[in-house]
Amino acid sequence: MTLRGFTYIGLLLSLPFLSSCDFLFGSKQDDTVDEIFEQGAIDPNLNPENVGYVPILPIWEGFSNPVDVFVGYDEMVYVVDDEGLRVLDQTGSIQNTIAIPGATDVTQDRRLHTYVAGRINIEVNNELRNLAAIYRLTGTAGGNVQIVDTIIHPFADQSRVSASFRGDDDEAVEFTGMATLADNTLYVTRTGPRNDLTSIARPDNAVLFYDAEGNNVGYANGLNPVSSSLKSILDPSAIATYMGPPQRINGVNESRDFIITQTADQAQYKVLSILRQEDPIAGISYEEDPDKVQLDTSEADRFMYTPNRFIQPEDVYIAPDFTNYIFVVDSGTDSLYQFTSLGYEGVNPPPTSTETKQIIASFGGEGSGPFQLIDPSGVCYFRRTVFVADKGNGRVIRYRLSTDIE
Repeated sequence: MTLRGFTYIGLLLSLPFLSSCDFLFGSKQDDTVDEIFEQGAIDPNLNPENVGYVPILPIWEGFSNPVDVFVGYDEMVYVVDDEGLRVLDQTGSIQNTIAIPGATDVTQDRRLHTYVAGRINIEVNNELRNLAAIYRLTGTAGGNVQIVDTIIHPFADQSRVSASFRGDDDEAVEFTGMATLADNTLYVTRTGPRNDLTSIARPDNAVLFYDAEGNNVGYANGLNPVSSSLKSILDPSAIATYMGPPQRINGVNESRDFIITQTADQAQYKVLSILRQEDPIAGISYEEDPDKVQLDTSEADRFMYTPNRFIQPEDVYIAPDFTNYIFVVDSGTDSLYQFTSLGYEGVNPPPTSTETKQIIASFGGEGSGPFQLIDPSGVCYFRRTVFVADKGNGRVIRYRLSTDIE
């Protein structure tokens, strides 16, 4: 196992991998995928023509505080909860449990390398410290799990190579979100207490870039870690890119743009679309997305960039298919929000509808019903299906747009 970013640190952690002896890849088919609840629980005033998301039976229950969900390029479903990383097939059957300390987030690249954000106990300056870490795993779908790399804060930050360890401040840092690109670059959101704009070291509130081998190759410069704006990064909680499963040979989205969520109270806009700009003279910078700040009320009534639209956004995901829908889960409102690629809230009206604006399909509210959530913390999208990690209810719920039901 490689400990990324430093020459020697005593490793004081062993990771037991819990799996059945008869571990199989699991079926990718779900015989119950078309069993759909009646949609009567959705307020008809918010869903004209009966358009909205409906849950797929069965609801997957029995998790312990699930905080993230991701469907990989291997088509396995990955759920992070108190037990670590759960590996499920498409029927919801748990095929493997991998104990990752403090696991909070999971993603996968096109090589089928799985990344899990968590914590690691290591000795620094003869003192035991618990630091933010990202584990890169192989074999998660087949049972022969191996850790091939470990990215550890602050040693895997190129700007900190010559800096001293900051003790409790470095221990307070967290890796909060991950997403990959077509070339297997890993984007990571990080949050922490040190955000000095005059320092040579990068701010703790940042988006870091790692290449396929785990080397820190840069960060998103220009995002403000201390002040609210259209390109700030205040206590980031998640990141999403435009590349995602299923695997494609042709038509791969090579965009390096991304969307981040912020949880700081002072952030007026808590879900931000950031564009990578490359200028032959000025170089590479990261700027606000001008398209999404155009609030065209002739097209929609609600928008992703409506001020104070969110309270505590925990996760964001961009559908990689033709819809390019943007999904956000907010634990402050116990809700799932859905937006178009332009940031309009809602979906296109069906052909028979008299509506001319986007139809609101977002839903939620605290509770345990099929359209209620408690502290939703993770969201992803795979083959027209939305997966939500419903933390407070200990379950993962799948939803499909009613107009997509065949």
